[in-house]
Amino acid sequence: MEIEPLKMTPVNIHAQSHIGENQQPEPPKSFKEFLVDSLKATNALQKHSDAMNAALAAGRVEDISQVMVASQKAEIAIQLALQLRNRAVSAYQEIMRMQV
Repeated sequence: MEIEPLKMTPVNIHAQSHIGENQQPEPPKSFKEFLVDSLKATNALQKHSDAMNAALAAGRVEDISQVMVASQKAEIAIQLALQLRNRAVSAYQEIMRMQV
């Protein structure tokens, strides 16, 4: 009885990853782009919170926790924006106090 060797061919994988490890990384954003995107997101959160509050006042909201979560998200985003502004103003004032 003769045993034949296995005839294996290399396997080619043509699947796309769902976690993105084979995708090209995006170039890093500039600080200006990051700041503008963050302010737009903060504005969107505030508008969503206002819309949820209006829906609550009109009686169209079943679960009040959704309104509270939206309100807290908007408040946290605004507090972060204020802290960033305060730090930027502080840094600017420190630079202006430097002697040349």
